[in-house]
Amino acid sequence: MIRINSQHEIEKIRQSSRIVAETMNMLEKFIQPGARLSKLDQLAEDFIRSNGAEPAFKGYRGFPSSICASVNEQVVHGIPTGRKLQVGDIVGIDIGVKKDGYFGDAARTYAVGEISDSMREFLETTEKSLLSGIQMATPGKRLHDISASIQKVIESGGFSVVREYVGHGIGVNLHEDPQIPNYGEPNSGPILKAGMVFAIEPMANFGSSNVEIADDGWTVLTTDRKHSAHFEHSVAITENGPEILSIAVA
Repeated sequence: MIRINSQHEIEKIRQSSRIVAETMNMLEKFIQPGARLSKLDQLAEDFIRSNGAEPAFKGYRGFPSSICASVNEQVVHGIPTGRKLQVGDIVGIDIGVKKDGYFGDAARTYAVGEISDSMREFLETTEKSLLSGIQMATPGKRLHDISASIQKVIESGGFSVVREYVGHGIGVNLHEDPQIPNYGEPNSGPILKAGMVFAIEPMANFGSSNVEIADDGWTVLTTDRKHSAHFEHSVAITENGPEILSIAVA
């Protein structure tokens, strides 16, 4: 069952989502060659708590850290270790926040120093697929219109869609109904209604779509070890169309 949020509830989700975006913006200047993932994690946790919120991922189903940091062939759920970033890496940062009983969630994949033109195109295409999917999040559309739009952009760019991991509803829980695949048939799935709030999050692979879980039990890897990208926003469906909640105040 897909929850319909009141305007008051959407404002609460916005508050948490905004802290996510502000945490991302704060971290960006630290994402550079030589940076330790564990340092990024600590910076993020300190910033979230300084805003009267708590990191939603820490302890969630036993996850040990405040953010997910997934480098190169790591798709999602990377644990921020003492690994240092290097020039040419890409790193997906996924952050969840809980404040006043409501959750926000977003992700971005960053270039570390200079990256190749093909890798930059890959990141731009994956982010473009997110924005394309968000445009479909309007009342009267169907859930898989979002999915199909994401899939079309990623595959048209010559990349592949990760199928085992999906977007989700968000609000009083970090993960709520519905699951939102990043592939599917248009004009199928539940009808979208104002008040629904989704975490839309395409995950694209540079090579094969196949993935596996690392020995740590968390980190998802591409089986061919080619790079993966991940972008995510928390989005409210309103009578006037989609509204991205996970953006910082200008």
